[in-house]
Amino acid sequence: MEFFETSKYYSLKKSTYITLRWIGIIGQLVSVNLVYFYLNFEFDFITANIVILVGALSNFYLIAVYKKSQLSDRSSLIFLLIDIFQLGILVYLTGGIVNPFIIFIIIPSVFASTNLGFRTNLFLIITTVIVITFLTFYSKDLPAPLSDHFHVDPYYYYSIPIALIIALIFLNIFAIIFGLESRIRKEALNKMEEIMAKEHEMLSLGGQAAAAAHSLGTPLSTIKIISQELRHQLKDKKDVIQDVELLSSQVERCNQILKKLSLNPNEEDDFIDEDISIKEYLKEIVSSFKETSDKDFILNFEQNSNSKKITKSIEVIYGLRNFIGNANKYSLTKVFITLKSDNEHTEVIIEDDGDGYPSDILSKIGEPYLKSDNQKDNSKTGLGLGIFIGKNLLEKNFASIICRNSKTRKGAEIVIKWQDKDLSKI
Repeated sequence: MEFFETSKYYSLKKSTYITLRWIGIIGQLVSVNLVYFYLNFEFDFITANIVILVGALSNFYLIAVYKKSQLSDRSSLIFLLIDIFQLGILVYLTGGIVNPFIIFIIIPSVFASTNLGFRTNLFLIITTVIVITFLTFYSKDLPAPLSDHFHVDPYYYYSIPIALIIALIFLNIFAIIFGLESRIRKEALNKMEEIMAKEHEMLSLGGQAAAAAHSLGTPLSTIKIISQELRHQLKDKKDVIQDVELLSSQVERCNQILKKLSLNPNEEDDFIDEDISIKEYLKEIVSSFKETSDKDFILNFEQNSNSKKITKSIEVIYGLRNFIGNANKYSLTKVFITLKSDNEHTEVIIEDDGDGYPSDILSKIGEPYLKSDNQKDNSKTGLGLGIFIGKNLLEKNFASIICRNSKTRKGAEIVIKWQDKDLSKI
């Protein structure tokens, strides 16, 4: 097994890292020279500046030699180790564990924990702990005259490395968990954007096909009329009439193909941008499911008093379709869709008669890549991407989403709610 992890998410942006290193190097340079020249403290000034120079040279290497825009996991580890050892040597020269600047030694590891792989982070943590332990027992005295009258109780002295190690581990665990969640969410959002891009592409292609069917209708009709005339005029020439009949059949075939490619041959091309009501949204989506599903879709529009039309949005369609598709997948026999609206709010409630959300993931509904430990039917297990995508798309279009188990039925329930003033913004 390789030590380094090669996921595309495990890398550091070189320009950002270089900038942060310059800030640290300049800070070290100012601190060392200020303490030596202004405060007149005595320590190994020459060696300290040489160590800082090594850090600066490594940064110049990143700028001039390392051409990639991202630092790989392996490269990041090497340069972060340089940072840790450079800080460790500076602290060693200026008092060791009692130097207040010792806190900076945990920064490289914490910084890496949100961007690099687990094994790399673990190696950096172990290295940092070793350096802290070494500095606890081995170091030069604090710069004179501080060291002349500086005494620390052993209990306090040894509590410093313990506190640093605890802080190091806690901050790394905290950053690793949040970094992992961030990467998972980023991956799910990328999938959502990819799906929506494909939907828009398909919609665009459908519109172009409809336009093509409309535009090519006239010339194809002309060709068909001419072929019929030729067939009538050349009916006695058997060697030619077969070609004419083939031409006529191929023209008809072209007509049929163009009709199939078009989204709706009976409508004008601008139907794609037609304004429709939420009721029509739901009817469109449910009718598409009825063609492939044997489930019973029960629509309730009795409490729908607002028939205001809104701009047709592929995001709203896809968001609603995901939730209705989930209900169809997990229901036993029935899917209930209720539309309620008045002059202030519009609410869509989607319920099914299935088993509902498993209790172990109920509080996390809406997050991507969820899997219940209690799912009995493996054919119905999912990663939660459908709900995640639907939730994000609808929330982007001003909806509020509640996912829960139904209080009136045994299955799951989704409540999608808009303020009517927000619907007009879609």
